[in-house]
Amino acid sequence: MSTQEQQLEEVLTANKEGNIHEIVLYNDDVNTFDHVIETLIRVCQHTDEQAEQCALLVHYKGKCTVKTGELSKLKPQCTALLEAGLSAELT
Repeated sequence: MSTQEQQLEEVLTANKEGNIHEIVLYNDDVNTFDHVIETLIRVCQHTDEQAEQCALLVHYKGKCTVKTGELSKLKPQCTALLEAGLSAELT
């Protein structure tokens, strides 16, 4: 089983159990693309491409889910995004 297939299986299993939460990043008129991208790479361990795509989605759509997973893992990441001045919430 490939890593991607294994991750998808874990997400589907967690969804069935109700353990999946999301960090949603919202657009604002304050932060630069570079700051958002650098923060997503540092905090959420995104690749350069993932971070850039999320930043573009946030800019054009108003919001984007930037991370999914267990609440205990996402809470510190969401806090770090907020401390970096980004608009995010944990759902």
